[in-house]
Amino acid sequence: MEDELAMIFIMVKSGGILAPIAFILIHFLRQFLFFPVVVICIAGGALFGTLAGTIYSIIGLFLSSLLFYVLIHRLPNTHKKLSTIKRKWFGEYRNLTMSQIAILRLIPFVHYHLLSFCLLERYKGFKDYMKASVITNIPLAFFYTVFGEFISRFTPTMIVIILFSLSFLVYALREKVAVIKWKEFFNQAA
Repeated sequence: MEDELAMIFIMVKSGGILAPIAFILIHFLRQFLFFPVVVICIAGGALFGTLAGTIYSIIGLFLSSLLFYVLIHRLPNTHKKLSTIKRKWFGEYRNLTMSQIAILRLIPFVHYHLLSFCLLERYKGFKDYMKASVITNIPLAFFYTVFGEFISRFTPTMIVIILFSLSFLVYALREKVAVIKWKEFFNQAA
């Protein structure tokens, strides 16, 4: 993680006045560079401060979500794979709420684009998807920008308590109704 942070620092600091644009571009391209979202948000807080780092991260995550929206419709095999993974992780008829997705984005080992896919299945239209994406990215950008340096100092016990609390919130904020179409219900029973 320290090597990735050092590389991001070097890339952005060499940008000078264009450093915010370079930082946003790194956010946009992070899925191709295999940088975790958390690492980039932490670097944004260290480089630009809390307010500017959060704003730049939100812009970068917005562009990343936009890229995901465009690419997922052009890559049907990826769409099928994400659908299969979603079914395995969350269940066949379970749709995550926007609150659940916002909380799950705070957990570093939950795949960012899987959650974007869950948003896409819930909000089919472009405008609705982008609005939901921005809303669910705000806690992620703010939390890791502000508390990034403190998170690295947490004890393992504190990390387990935080993850347990986030898991409880995801459960408590779940959608309590599952709608199964008549034909699907009886086809599976046969």
